[in-house]
Amino acid sequence: MYTLFFFILISVAKFSYGFAIVTSVIISLGLSVTIFIGVTLLGVKINRIHFFSFFVPSGTPLALVPLLVPIKLIVSYSARAFSVAVRLFSSISSGHVLIKILVSFLSPMFTGSKLIAVITLIPFTLFIGITTIKVAVLFNKSYVFVVQTASYIKDAINLQ
Repeated sequence: MYTLFFFILISVAKFSYGFAIVTSVIISLGLSVTIFIGVTLLGVKINRIHFFSFFVPSGTPLALVPLLVPIKLIVSYSARAFSVAVRLFSSISSGHVLIKILVSFLSPMFTGSKLIAVITLIPFTLFIGITTIKVAVLFNKSYVFVVQTASYIKDAINLQ
């Protein structure tokens, strides 16, 4: 879990170079699908055939099981991988886009006359504040991704 947290944290923290690994939807989706497959295999290895009872809600009539299992498998269980990937990708990408817009707005202003450069310090402090918030969001998103992964592992092991 620590490795996953620091992988996301470090890969996104390199935003000063203009590109973070997790801002690619393929990387975010690949990371989450790999975790999803690993968690599923872990659940099958530990619980064997009993793992598939996870897809049948308790108290379900036997006649509805063939209908509910595919729905629960496709909609509920598989959506986990995609929701985690989209959440990570969208929040990190939106922060990067905002930073790039602000940098492209502020850079020409600093190269202008001295008066404009001094006046530009006011929006620059706002830029520093937004960057600080972006770093806080980065820690938050890394933490949320790891907590959701741990929750999925717990669900696969305990079948709850």
